[in-house]
Amino acid sequence: MSLFVFALIASWYVVPWLSSLSAPAALSVLLLPHAFRYIGMSFMVPNLNSGGLPETFATSASYGDLLAALLAISALFALRWRSVVALPLIWIFNVVGLIDLVNALRQAEAIDYFGPTWFIPTFLVPVLLVTHVMIFARLMSRESTRAAPA
Repeated sequence: MSLFVFALIASWYVVPWLSSLSAPAALSVLLLPHAFRYIGMSFMVPNLNSGGLPETFATSASYGDLLAALLAISALFALRWRSVVALPLIWIFNVVGLIDLVNALRQAEAIDYFGPTWFIPTFLVPVLLVTHVMIFARLMSRESTRAAPA
């Protein structure tokens, strides 16, 4: 349900607003939620989940999210500084970040053990999935390649 609601919000409100922004500004806005992906490290905190959370899930989801957060923050700095590595870095972030989410989602057996971390897959992951799609759309538009930082 959250994925559906965030997709509606994005298509009705966010996409029209972002279309009025330059490509670097729009991409910066879309990268911001991903800067908080370090929250996924909470899967590694003892006693925060219900116990029994598969270690393979906790490790891959936690470190995958941390890597995605660091890449997103690096891309934000690159955009801000108008670096020539900004667009390649955003592409790398978006591919790595989406693979991380798909990898976590395929491990459905972990759902029963989320405990207080339930808000991550029910609230944060849908936001991240929607913004990944929006970033890919923006990267593939002609404007992004024309407006690449110098």
